[in-house]
Amino acid sequence: MTAADAPEFALREHTADVAVEATAPTISGVFAAVADGLAAAMCDDVPETGGDRFSLDVTAEGAEAALFDYLDELIYERDVRGVLPVDNDATVTESGGEWTVSASARGVPLADVVARDVKAVTYSEMDLTETDDGWHAYVVFDV
Repeated sequence: MTAADAPEFALREHTADVAVEATAPTISGVFAAVADGLAAAMCDDVPETGGDRFSLDVTAEGAEAALFDYLDELIYERDVRGVLPVDNDATVTESGGEWTVSASARGVPLADVVARDVKAVTYSEMDLTETDDGWHAYVVFDV
């Protein structure tokens, strides 16, 4: 994968919330990029090491619903495990109208970082679109 093909994200200001805009060549890549954007919205300086990887799976009846549920599950894991999910990896598949996200993240203990609270993912202005160059996502988070 060249640098031009790498998933990327940017934080965007959004009224009282924060948004993540991401692009990637694949739908799996854009899911992971949005998840990395979520981590960046919570923490300015993510440690390069530390924390154990954990896995999660979500299934939904549409691609946007799967993205929402995946991000919501990462916020849940943050709260339950007390970790910041970073270095996200996701594989997104569709079969019979159901979308499945099989993912993993490195869970950096919240005690090791200065993190802001992101309360929830929202459907407000959510966009998940296949483009000529791959995939684009825009997600607003309640802070």
